[in-house]
Amino acid sequence: MAVAAALSWSRVSFRRLYLQYSRTAAINRYSTHKKSSGRTQTHLTVQWQPCSICEPGSKWILLLQCQTKKFLHTTPTAHKLVPFNLADIGEGIQEVVIKEWFINEGDTVAQFDSICEVQSDKASVTITSRYDGVIRKLYYEVDDTALVGKPLVDIEVSKEDVSVGAEVQEGEAISVGRPVEGTAIESGNFTLPKGKILTAPAVRRIAMEYKIDLYEVQGTGKDGRILKEDLLQHLESKKTGHKPAVPSALPPTITPSVSRKPASPAPATAPRTLPPSVPVFLGEDKKEGIKGFQKAMVKSMSHAMKIPHFGYYDEIDMTALVKLRKELRSLAEAHGISFSYMPVFIKAASLALSHFPIINSSVDEKCENLTYKASHNIGFAMDTSDGLVVPNVKGVQGLTLLEVAAELNRLQDLGAQGALKTQDITGGTFTLSNIGSIGGTYAKPVILPPEVAIGAIGKIQVLPRFDATGNVTKAHIMQISWSADHRIIDGATMARFSNLWKSFLENPATMIMNMK
Repeated sequence: MAVAAALSWSRVSFRRLYLQYSRTAAINRYSTHKKSSGRTQTHLTVQWQPCSICEPGSKWILLLQCQTKKFLHTTPTAHKLVPFNLADIGEGIQEVVIKEWFINEGDTVAQFDSICEVQSDKASVTITSRYDGVIRKLYYEVDDTALVGKPLVDIEVSKEDVSVGAEVQEGEAISVGRPVEGTAIESGNFTLPKGKILTAPAVRRIAMEYKIDLYEVQGTGKDGRILKEDLLQHLESKKTGHKPAVPSALPPTITPSVSRKPASPAPATAPRTLPPSVPVFLGEDKKEGIKGFQKAMVKSMSHAMKIPHFGYYDEIDMTALVKLRKELRSLAEAHGISFSYMPVFIKAASLALSHFPIINSSVDEKCENLTYKASHNIGFAMDTSDGLVVPNVKGVQGLTLLEVAAELNRLQDLGAQGALKTQDITGGTFTLSNIGSIGGTYAKPVILPPEVAIGAIGKIQVLPRFDATGNVTKAHIMQISWSADHRIIDGATMARFSNLWKSFLENPATMIMNMK
């Protein structure tokens, strides 16, 4: 059977070759006949290429050349259109919002070039290219929701390069952000492409409406981000004919040492003039979808409110710690680290969790299994321009105070840039929320499942209190508000944990003695 099939195929191939050769010979005879007339001759040369003869898309083309013989055979294009899918970012994320495109249709990209910035309900990430090629299609606009596993763009690549980058995870995500001005750029740090404008979609819409070139607007936000106020100031400067004032890079408490002549006193009869009013944009109500961190909050808080919370409140005398912090801050600044009270709060919580491991546990959704966490991954709530995020310091039980402070600095810098990675905000086992940094005293914090407890730290106030001898003294008082899952933790356990944590803060020497 195999021999018969091979012979049959050979006959078919030979027959096609013979027909092709006959047609070619006829054309050449016709060209030779026209030679005497001085017209341009057409010659066609046959080559034995069985694969191309049998290929349905193959064509033989006649080239008109004076007194020359040329052969040209077209084959299918050497390029291939590859859909670049949005890869799984992890943590069960199924959709993201397109925040900004770094490329346009027709642009040429190389491996690891930035394609777009996306916002998930966990963090902001930048999607990088897996291939070298040309962008042929963008599947989404800015603010559209993209689904994991669906194409982001179509990239035209050469067939030889299709396998290039196979070792790279498709749609590999890296953190978003720019290095702070004046700092060295380490290898692997991502910077936005040159010429990109950092601003919100709402600001872009206003600029389009009023035909403003955003390249002419001075941004005062983080990393030069253009804010709505900058746009309003630019509009006002165009009306008055004055250039907007560029913000100084010096802190408000530092003034440049430049000699100035004393200003002449203003005349007493000078008329009072009101400052120019800021233009008001009147418009209609607009409907906006809940996305990004807000969407994550909707999901987690809806789940959290099914937990039976109970609260426990107390006040802490921070007088001794306030004095100690001055010394700790100067020591940390020698290492280039900003030192606040938060590292002490976190480290004291870790010491207390070692005595009450149930508070560092997690419970499953049906509340059937309790997992005691070996690592103290203590989170802290952070208010950012993108909403509330809760990054966590991993393995606090094995870190020194200085190491905790350094990690806090790193996470706060990333949060301010909107560059927190997924691993920075996942895996928490216990959370502290410092509402005192905003100005609150008491709160009712909501537990972040699957954790079983959370604390809200109030602001430090100078209040009168009685000392051991009965005299009224000035004391630095701070309030703490605890919430616990009453299915797992009873009131007595939470009170004992709070008392131990409180003792470490009121007597820092005891905390130092208990450190490992």
